Amino acid sequence: MKQITAVIKPFKLDEVREALAEVGVTGLTVTEVKGFGRQKGHTELYRGAEYVVDFLPKVKVELVIDDALTERAVDAIIKAARTGKIGDGKIFVRSIEQVIRIRTGETGPDAV
Repeated sequence: MKQITAVIKPFKLDEVREALAEVGVTGLTVTEVKGFGRQKGHTELYRGAEYVVDFLPKVKVELVIDDALTERAVDAIIKAARTGKIGDGKIFVRSIEQVIRIRTGETGPDAV
C-alpha cells in the first residue's frame, strides 16, 4: 500500500477530488495548510500599507491506496492540479506497512 500526499492550490481541490474518484479512490483526507516554496510569498497592499505574505494558502490531500492504483492516482492528481504556473504544488508517495480499520479490526487492503 502507498500513502500519497499532495499539496495543491486550494481552487484545484474539487478537480483533484473528482479526478481521483474517476480512477477508483474511495476516500481521502483534506487539510488546509500554509506554506511556500519557490514562490517565496508575495507583497500585498492593504489600506495603503504594503506587507509581505510569507506563507501562502494551500490544501494538503492525503490518501492511502493499493499499490496497483498508485500510478493512476498520481497521474490524475498531476492532470487535475496543474496550472502550468509556479506554486502548483508537490506530490509525495510513501510506503505504508499496515492499515487497521478501528471499527471492524480489518487489516491491510481490506481496511482501506
